[in-house]
Amino acid sequence: MPPNAMPMLEATNLSAAYGPVKALSEVSLRVAEGDVMAVLGANGAGKTTLLRTLLGLLPAQGGSIRFLGEEITRLKPAERVRRGLVMVPEGRRVLTSLTVEENLLMGAYPRRDTPSGSELDAIYDRFSNLAQRRHMKAAVLSGGEQQMLAIGRAMMARPRLIMLDEPSLGLSPRLTAEVFALIASLNSAGIAILLVEQNAMLALEASRHALVLELGRTAFEGASPALLRDDRVRRAYLGGAAEDSPHHLTQEGASP
Repeated sequence: MPPNAMPMLEATNLSAAYGPVKALSEVSLRVAEGDVMAVLGANGAGKTTLLRTLLGLLPAQGGSIRFLGEEITRLKPAERVRRGLVMVPEGRRVLTSLTVEENLLMGAYPRRDTPSGSELDAIYDRFSNLAQRRHMKAAVLSGGEQQMLAIGRAMMARPRLIMLDEPSLGLSPRLTAEVFALIASLNSAGIAILLVEQNAMLALEASRHALVLELGRTAFEGASPALLRDDRVRRAYLGGAAEDSPHHLTQEGASP
């Protein structure tokens, strides 16, 4: 987070569980206004669980969450969305039986007002492929187009911060590049980004700060350029010796 910047989203010692299985243990993060933060880790590390807990889809068992200075730990997910905290889930989860435009309008559902035609036009200006397919069923869209639709749907909620869960999953390198260019464009428009991404190199290059989770705990955190240069992170998450596993590295002194 930039020096002296007030956090837009702040989680402190956040813990969560699925039944008796603890999935997050005292994880903290701070995302400033206009920031891009990446969350990295192996499968099962707790990345999606973190986003679900921040949005309230999974109740926090400990710790606190503040958004725009307000305590939101016990708020319902819809209330968090109304305040501008929005999530694009893994796998896109568009409603394939609805048209592109109907999917976009669903994104405005948590709001207390009716979306205007100009808001839809702004989405179509940003996503020209969607404009051409506005009356087509979402089922006929390509994977990349469905990802754009999921992001466009999130934009209809008037987000201040968007949490993206694995936006490149299942996409070709070309479509992945398009999605990351879109993420940069949204951030340039003033929207903060919290990014969970399987491609650690892309995520670190696209973000300013990063948090690495291992078994529900913080293994590494810091400025993304510094983590890109960190030999421990490079060996564990960007390719390296098999014996240099994330668990081994954490035991060797990575500071949470």
